[in-house]
Amino acid sequence: MWSVTSTVLTLVLFATYLGIGALAHDTHFSLGWVLASTAFVWAGPAQIILISTLGSGATVVQAAIAVTLSAIRLFPMVVSVLPVVRSPGTKRRHLILVTHFIAVTLWVESLRLLPRVPRERRIAFTHGLGCGLVSVCLVATALGYGLAARLPQLFGAAILLLTPLAFLLSTARNCRQLADVLALVLGLALLPLVSLLHTGVDILISGVSAGTIAYAAHWWREQE
Repeated sequence: MWSVTSTVLTLVLFATYLGIGALAHDTHFSLGWVLASTAFVWAGPAQIILISTLGSGATVVQAAIAVTLSAIRLFPMVVSVLPVVRSPGTKRRHLILVTHFIAVTLWVESLRLLPRVPRERRIAFTHGLGCGLVSVCLVATALGYGLAARLPQLFGAAILLLTPLAFLLSTARNCRQLADVLALVLGLALLPLVSLLHTGVDILISGVSAGTIAYAAHWWREQE
């Protein structure tokens, strides 16, 4: 069931967390601290925000607010995956670890792979996939931390871009309906226009707008 797509996404995660490990080293955090952030935060953009805000002298409360705002983007992913994972006999405590593991990579892979897994084994499958991905990222974080002195700063910044690029390509690959394609295309088209407003939440505005228009178009087609 593991495919070339899964391998590419895993390699992208590995490269991204090399950069996060290097960033933590350059901002004078300990290896134990950054490994803990990988295990418990488990979201590249949120970790970058956490390291950057604390490294610049912000308070813990300010960093927590910034990370929380970043994590809100994962809520729709959790909402879309949990109904696919759970069964009538599933208890809430069985979903705690699943919910923690749901980030961009696991969300993309879950929507692609879970329909082929028997429903009673989907929680175990998600646990295995999540533990595997986190383990890869822990190793990459430690390696990036150790190699920080030898990584060119430009290279370290460039590899952090791999995650959003891989997410974009994976999302495009998983588009199945017209509404999916419309939402993706509109989001990409609206972002440059919205960025001219300098709101600070350009991605949020363009994403919500594109998703709403795509949903309205899907609803209108269903009514015909």
